[in-house]
Amino acid sequence: MRAAGIALTEAVREIPSRLADATGIATRFLDNVETVIHGKRPEITLVLTALACEGHVLLEDVPGTAKTVLARAIAATVEDTELARVQCTPDLMPTDVTGLAVFDQKQRDFEFRPGPIFANVVLVDEINRATPKTQAALLEAMAERQVTVDGVTRPLPDPFLVLATENPIEHEGTFPLPEAQVDRFFLKASLGYPGAENELRILRDQRYEHPLDSLRSVLDVEDVRRLQRAVKDVYCDALIQRWIVDLVDATRVAPGVLVGASVRGTLALERGVRGRALLGGRSFVVPTDVEALLLPVLGHRIVFAPSFLAGARRLGPKVALAGFFAELLERVPPPRAELARAAPEDR
Repeated sequence: MRAAGIALTEAVREIPSRLADATGIATRFLDNVETVIHGKRPEITLVLTALACEGHVLLEDVPGTAKTVLARAIAATVEDTELARVQCTPDLMPTDVTGLAVFDQKQRDFEFRPGPIFANVVLVDEINRATPKTQAALLEAMAERQVTVDGVTRPLPDPFLVLATENPIEHEGTFPLPEAQVDRFFLKASLGYPGAENELRILRDQRYEHPLDSLRSVLDVEDVRRLQRAVKDVYCDALIQRWIVDLVDATRVAPGVLVGASVRGTLALERGVRGRALLGGRSFVVPTDVEALLLPVLGHRIVFAPSFLAGARRLGPKVALAGFFAELLERVPPPRAELARAAPEDR
C-alpha cells in the first residue's frame, strides 16, 4: 500500500513538468508558424488547440487569406509529417479521397492504393464544392481516424489533422455541409485579412522567395503526441464542467434555435478549454477559457431558426453569433464566486 502511495505521489509531481514541457512545445510551434503567417497568433493558436485536442478545423474565409499556407506551415513545422491536399470539385469521387483497390496483373491480386486522406495534415480545399457522397467519405476518417474500403478497415496516421476550407461568399455550384459533417469539426475559425502593416511585411518577405521555402522543422511527431497527452493532465474543476454542460444545454432551448449543440459539442468544449489553458501556460482551466471558445467550438453546431438568420443577414453572421453567445452567458453566468470559495488544494 505504501509503495502504491509513493508511486501515486511521484506521478502527481510529474504532471507539472509534463505541462511545462508541453507549453514549450506550443511556443516553438506558434513562433515558427508565425514567421510565415504574420499577425495571426490568436487564430494560429486556435488551430493548435484543435491539434492538441486531436480535433479538426473548418476554416471559413475568402480566397487568398493564407489557409493553404497555414496547412503547409503546420506540416513543415513538425518533422516527418506528410501534407496532402484534396481540391474538391463536383466530380470528385469518394475513392479519390480514401483510395481504392486496383487489380495487379503481375500478382494476380488486388492492391490497395491509399488516397490523400492517409497523411498527417490533410487540406480539404473548398469542401462544400464536393458532392454529399464525397463529403461523407470524410466522416469515418474524422470521427474514428480510420478508413474502410472494400470491407477492410485501415488506420490513419498519428497525428492526424483535417483542415477544411470553404468560401462564405460563393454559393453557386456548392453543396452545404450536412449537420453530421459539420459536427465532426472540433472548431470553426477564420484567418481574415492581415492588416496594412502585416500585408506590407508579406510583400517584402516574398520579394525573392516564399518564407515557406526556408521554414524549418522545430518539432517532431513525438512532441505533438506529448502535447496531446498533456492536455488530459490539465485540471478542470467540477464547477466549470457543470457550467459547460449547462451552457450547451441552454443552446438547445434558446430563442431562435431549432437544434442546439450536440453532446459531441460538450466534449469538444471541455477538451478545448483544457487545451487553451495549456497553451496559455496554465495547469488549470478558468472561466475565460470557456468564454473564449464558446463561439469557435459551438457556433457551427447550432441550427438557427429563419427568424434569427434574417437578423443575422442584417447584422452580419459574426456579430449575430457574438450577440447570441453574449446573451447565453448572461442567462448562464460563470461560477466565479463558487470557484473563489473553493480551497486551493481542490483546484
